Amino acid sequence: MSADPGCVVLGAGGHAKVVIELLQTSGRSVAYCVGGADGPRECLGIEVLCGYDELGRLRAAGHRHAFPAVGDNALRRRLAAEAIDAGFELVNAISPSAVVSPSARLGVGVAVMAGVVINAATTIGDLAIINTGATVDHDGSIGTAAFVGPQCALAGTVTVGDDAFIGTGTAVIPTITIGAGATVGAGSLVIRNIPPGAMA
Repeated sequence: MSADPGCVVLGAGGHAKVVIELLQTSGRSVAYCVGGADGPRECLGIEVLCGYDELGRLRAAGHRHAFPAVGDNALRRRLAAEAIDAGFELVNAISPSAVVSPSARLGVGVAVMAGVVINAATTIGDLAIINTGATVDHDGSIGTAAFVGPQCALAGTVTVGDDAFIGTGTAVIPTITIGAGATVGAGSLVIRNIPPGAMA
């Protein structure tokens, strides 16, 4: 088998910078970022290619692994789908300083930032972001493409639906369900279930 020519990071903004360092720290090389026409031409010293139509050319050149590194949930889903359609395999970006229980189950395209704790029997869906210093306690369930902001504290048996967004510093008491597509503002204390699509 030929050597891996390096991972392709989709995105070139602030979130991509964090992801690049996570991938590099875990021993995975980053070959290129792919960004929009109005974006930067480099990201932490990594060349940024302009336009997501570059994915087919990169896959043909032997690149096999990709990571969708944008914070926006809907855009992250779309970029992941484009990468998969082009034949890429999504990888995870997990900080070596994160503590992930051996009984936790993680999907693909998942970002787990520095200082995160994911406790026993928790499930993290594909494309989820668990941001810096967040904690997800036992038996949690984080949906596909959900975003858990920095310093959030999710107690045991909390369910976060697909595409939900939980703002920085939010605390959630046990057994709460946050519905799919819901948005929880920064610094909130969630003591009741939040319906799908709601703003809280």
